[in-house]
Amino acid sequence: MALPSSPHPFSCLCPCPPVHPLPSPCPYPALSPTAAKSKGKGVPKEALKGPEVCTDPTMLATHAMGVNYFKEGPEVALKPDSEYPDWLFKIHLGPPKKLEELDPDSLEYWRRLRKYNTWQRNRLKKGKKL
Repeated sequence: MALPSSPHPFSCLCPCPPVHPLPSPCPYPALSPTAAKSKGKGVPKEALKGPEVCTDPTMLATHAMGVNYFKEGPEVALKPDSEYPDWLFKIHLGPPKKLEELDPDSLEYWRRLRKYNTWQRNRLKKGKKL
């Protein structure tokens, strides 16, 4: 004797028996096969949006864009050079100086030398086998 088939047009995922005593559709419509699937690895994640980029040349010339750390509020306006300290304009912004270019009596020289020695030790340690 063969079992009667389910009256559902899709395979039922509800906790009811395979053959419903009532001729009506399944009393659990929220458990349809499409609604029962959960998000997994196959679902693409929503792309994160970066900050808005300002293209207005007057704003770029008069304000420090992206410096304001508050969520809301105006951008920080640039002040005249006379209101900033002198050391700010003496900062070396190029590539780091070589060890030969530094004065051996300066603290910067000895910090750079220590960094070079650390890099050398790490390279030597990387080649050793246990």
